[in-house]
Amino acid sequence: MRRLATLGALAALVLGAALGAALFATPASAQPVNVRDDNGQEVRLARPARRVIALAPNLVELAYAAGGGAALVGAVRYSDDPPAAKKLPRVGDAFALNLERIAQLKPDLVLVWQSGLPERQRVQLRALGVPLYESEIRRVDDIATTLQRLGVLFGTQPVADAAASTLMQRWQGLQARYARRAPVRVFYQLWQQPLMTINGEHLIAQAIDACGGVNVFAALPTLTPTVGWEAVVQADPQLVASARVDDDSRVPPGRWPELTQIDAVKHGHFALVPGEIARMSPSFFDGAQALCEAIDKAR
Repeated sequence: MRRLATLGALAALVLGAALGAALFATPASAQPVNVRDDNGQEVRLARPARRVIALAPNLVELAYAAGGGAALVGAVRYSDDPPAAKKLPRVGDAFALNLERIAQLKPDLVLVWQSGLPERQRVQLRALGVPLYESEIRRVDDIATTLQRLGVLFGTQPVADAAASTLMQRWQGLQARYARRAPVRVFYQLWQQPLMTINGEHLIAQAIDACGGVNVFAALPTLTPTVGWEAVVQADPQLVASARVDDDSRVPPGRWPELTQIDAVKHGHFALVPGEIARMSPSFFDGAQALCEAIDKAR
């Protein structure tokens, strides 16, 4: 465990240095730039973006990591990572955007979460005449790819590429360390009422796989399915994991204490991991490492 902690600390140190440099990166040139977003649309800018609004917390974090922090002029509620993001003007939240405020900030690029943006708001944003970059991260590798694309749009490719490389090395290190170890049946709790979990396509499920775990509901067809407590009992997970909601919690909320026939409950194998594991950004890797360590303890 001491060796794992040392490796994690080194990785965090390298990434922290890269992110620190990213906060102060400046665009390399004023030449036209273009990339394709996750919607397959080409995003063309006459020069690297100078005034950017990010409409999802993970996109704010990615923008800073890619070296574009100095270009950010607006963000949505709960955009708090890195700490500098807390000072950005707010332009709404996941439920409503302040289009007037967005127009006042005069962005030359808006970063949006594709599946989290209603079509009506997409049309309204396009009516402002501002280029949109639509992000839809489905795989862990997509986090690195998004960093690289944002580096092109910000004109900060060296910083973005370095950050992407550091994250992927960390991911490959987790896979190499844990993937071949004895499998552990894992139930990941997204919510307790109704009881919700994840299928095999979810980003968190990819972390479970990388850690040598087996997602007990991987085969379900929807990304975040609702399941019954009886189904969980039948699946008999060896570890129950969930996002940490406060520092005092030891067990996820729900009926767990009474379900002593479940292996995880019987042996007290619960894991409360950093909530950022659900965020499609560099913070995901901190959560993934914590989950790997929890799965390893449950072996």
